[in-house]
Amino acid sequence: MDVVFLHGPPAAGKLTVARALEQLVGFPAFHNHLVVDLLTGFFPFGTEAFVRLRERFWLDVLTEAAAAGRSVSFTYAPDTTVPPGFPARVVEAVGTHGGRVRFVRLLVSHPEQERRIELPDRGEWHKLDDLGWLRRSRNDPVPEAPPTDLEIDTDRSDPATSAATIARHFGLRPQERLPRYPGADP
Repeated sequence: MDVVFLHGPPAAGKLTVARALEQLVGFPAFHNHLVVDLLTGFFPFGTEAFVRLRERFWLDVLTEAAAAGRSVSFTYAPDTTVPPGFPARVVEAVGTHGGRVRFVRLLVSHPEQERRIELPDRGEWHKLDDLGWLRRSRNDPVPEAPPTDLEIDTDRSDPATSAATIARHFGLRPQERLPRYPGADP
């Protein structure tokens, strides 16, 4: 099984590319905001409980997917609240079950990032949509960057082309789509 670990700054297109990859090869998109949105309903972002549980959920889902032999894509925005070594812990957890982690860095120029930050669909996941905060955060300490096996400039590559590039580069094979509920169509 493969984990396609899509990482990059806010508005680089991680979820959009993950969804295109899901359409192309059937790898479900594990969007990091699923966990972030769940936990911020209980614990403020960056608190000890939030940080601990976020990593536990992320790792548990990726580990269970590896154990079940189900390939997935995972979206990740490097952040200083993530304890150092997280990408290595993903590699170890997935590798324990014979899986591989494929690190894909998505790039976006500042002008395009600023255009995307204000798109209305970002509110669906409580994503960063404050242009002023984005500009100020560019001077913040740089978080640990995951490794990069492949780099894609999303200014120049649309989501379908990016997904096809990823699939071709890593030789990804389509996997069967599973129904969300027993007895339902996938």
